[in-house]
Amino acid sequence: MRPQSPVLTLVLAVAAAFALSLHGQVVPAVEGGERVTYQGKAAVRVASPPGANTVLEVKNMQFHNGTIEVDIAGRPGSGAAEAARGFAGIAFRTKSPERYECIYLRPANGRADDQVRRNHSVQYVSEPEFPWMRLRKEFPEKYESYADLQPGVWTHYRLVVEGVRARLYLNNGEQPALIVNDLKAGDSTGGIALWAGPGTEAHFANLKVTRGN
Repeated sequence: MRPQSPVLTLVLAVAAAFALSLHGQVVPAVEGGERVTYQGKAAVRVASPPGANTVLEVKNMQFHNGTIEVDIAGRPGSGAAEAARGFAGIAFRTKSPERYECIYLRPANGRADDQVRRNHSVQYVSEPEFPWMRLRKEFPEKYESYADLQPGVWTHYRLVVEGVRARLYLNNGEQPALIVNDLKAGDSTGGIALWAGPGTEAHFANLKVTRGN
């Protein structure tokens, strides 16, 4: 089982500063989550309950093309369902907390003793029209891939977006872990958000956005 399309999307409102590096200038960027130190890094902790995605929008950010970098550590939260995988990633070109493009990680799949689960370590979705289950059914294997991930361990995440194309690079790899050539929302503009799926405890650190054209 993977995360069902949730009935509820949470937008956190508890104030906690999160540093964003935007073209070299560091500014407080996100309201929400809990400011903590996790594995030696100043981070925002997001606890997403079962049955809901949690979206933390970056303040005053409009993004079209460019690069988004962040360190992410996701793991199943306390009391999470057996199907929880530590879902964590970045939503981009967001129009609302319910409408966005997103590429997220399933860290608990990365070293599973099951090749099918391993093949589902990284996932693209375009909510609400194209959740993961629709993409997997209509386009099997096209919008997800394998990556060597571990629950609760920092992964460096670098997303490059240009037009209707997106490339995700993990842990400073030279080759993308996932290629999307037809972003379902088209060549659009919107916000950026930290994203955690149902039953997930996620940490985010060192967010950096470099905007292109």
